[in-house]
Amino acid sequence: MTERTSRDLSSTVIAPMLYAFESIPSALRSGDVEKILAATRQDCTQKGIRDYAILMLISKYGIRSGEIATLRLDDVDWRKEVIRIRHSKTGAISYLPLLPEVGEAVLKYLQDSRPKTSFREIFIRACAPYRPFRCGSSLYRLVRHRLEAANVITTGKRGPHAFRHARAVSMLRATVSVKDIGDLLGHRAADSTLVYLKLATEDLRAVALEIPTGVKA
Repeated sequence: MTERTSRDLSSTVIAPMLYAFESIPSALRSGDVEKILAATRQDCTQKGIRDYAILMLISKYGIRSGEIATLRLDDVDWRKEVIRIRHSKTGAISYLPLLPEVGEAVLKYLQDSRPKTSFREIFIRACAPYRPFRCGSSLYRLVRHRLEAANVITTGKRGPHAFRHARAVSMLRATVSVKDIGDLLGHRAADSTLVYLKLATEDLRAVALEIPTGVKA
């Protein structure tokens, strides 16, 4: 590009080897999740009630941020106590039991905090014009704000996916099968769920083999 050589040498540069599942996903510790939920629950403003309901859905079901943004009023069957999730990545639909604490948080938001609007999406922006969240990425600032408000410091991701990963780890430690975890998270392929096995570091240490004495590094 600078014409210092007579031919293009970029094709001779060897790219580094990248291995599948090389990186470790970011996840919040279970104690941090509870701390964030407790701090958000104390915020009785319109925004606080909404954010608490969103965080309950993310932390209990591991729902993606895009699935939160598109969740509609008719996706909750209050009589059958079932919630319908349309998985944004796979297009699959899951029917999950509506946990009492999640139902209470969503119901409180609908009754006390949600602005009056003709939109069918459950979660609406707290400031006018009252509209649904444009996309899942709109929730990242919301989640980061709640982490900061709870004084939770993490070196990894600080968005909704950190809650999703934390949910996967808690289920692994509760000896839930990888298939059941994948079904809850909306994965079609087992490989998508296996990446979370690396997050169970304490469990992996328990089965690690000791290095034989006398072996030189």
